[in-house]
Amino acid sequence: MVSMSFNIKPKYDKKINKSDLVKLFWRSIPYEHSWNYERMGNVGFTWAIMPILKKLYPQKDKFIHALKRNLELYNMTPYIVTLPLGISVAMEEANASNEDFDETSISAVKLALMGPLSGIGDSFFWGTLRVLATGIGTTLALKGSILGPILFFLVFNVPHYIMRYYGTFLGYSLGSNVINNVENSGLMDKITKYASMIGMMVVGAMTQEMVSVNFITKIGVGKSASTVQSLLDGIFPGIATLALFGVTYWMLKKKLNPLLIMFIILVVSIAAAYFKILGA
Repeated sequence: MVSMSFNIKPKYDKKINKSDLVKLFWRSIPYEHSWNYERMGNVGFTWAIMPILKKLYPQKDKFIHALKRNLELYNMTPYIVTLPLGISVAMEEANASNEDFDETSISAVKLALMGPLSGIGDSFFWGTLRVLATGIGTTLALKGSILGPILFFLVFNVPHYIMRYYGTFLGYSLGSNVINNVENSGLMDKITKYASMIGMMVVGAMTQEMVSVNFITKIGVGKSASTVQSLLDGIFPGIATLALFGVTYWMLKKKLNPLLIMFIILVVSIAAAYFKILGA
């Protein structure tokens, strides 16, 4: 049995210091400004962490390799993105100072945290805090008070920036302390393995949730007629989405440009909708 403990307050005993983390906090604010349909928040995540990567990897080839590693698909509630950013910084720091560090664990842990943390962040900020702020702001605004929009802004953003700021240091502290404990206990290989599995499950769930394929072509006549989609769902629910994922993955393996793949899917979808093959 392995005991693991950590201090919330970071220890700056390596390359990263407090000013680096403060800069990380400020650079995390435009995280969603470069959100894209190809890899979502990857550019914002990488831009936020880029100065730290440059400090950790002064050699150009290693710096470029680290940038590419962080440009993978990533999506996170922007208000808590500093928590995984801080953890990633701690893991990148460990990787830079230890040649035996398994760098694949950096991506694995990021992906494993993506789903659970986003669920918590969305529930709190979008589902609770925004509704509360809107209720307070709207009540005053309907009475003609200028305090309406001001209080909406403050009620929503003050907790947001507090959590974003302290999340930076909490993430770094969690990452650095957990890594030390894990390395000393020999659990790094297992954590990497299971984090990778959870990460793939998260990506798979996102694919099923965000992608919809519906064949509306009917087979049969009269009341007994049924759509192709209902027949497919009866045999294997979600098989159409799985097939689309397989074809997309195959095209990526063939080194096709992701933007070209998106264009092909767009054209095929429009054509299938026009000929009444696909529909809502």
